[in-house]
Amino acid sequence: MQHDLQLRAAARVIYDACYPTEDWAPVGFDEAERYATVHYRQAVGAAQQARAVLASCGEQLTLPALV
Repeated sequence: MQHDLQLRAAARVIYDACYPTEDWAPVGFDEAERYATVHYRQAVGAAQQARAVLASCGEQLTLPALV
């Protein structure tokens, strides 16, 4: 997903919101992405679904800058 930076950023925001601590996911986003964990795949799927919904509504997916 390195070629789609906006989708990757959306997946990171979703991942961090859904899995805020080690109680929810054992690794952070970057490591989850590297190993394609189930948590990562779910976040990517959610980002793709959100993009599709927003596109059908004529909205553009914009995200806050990540630190």
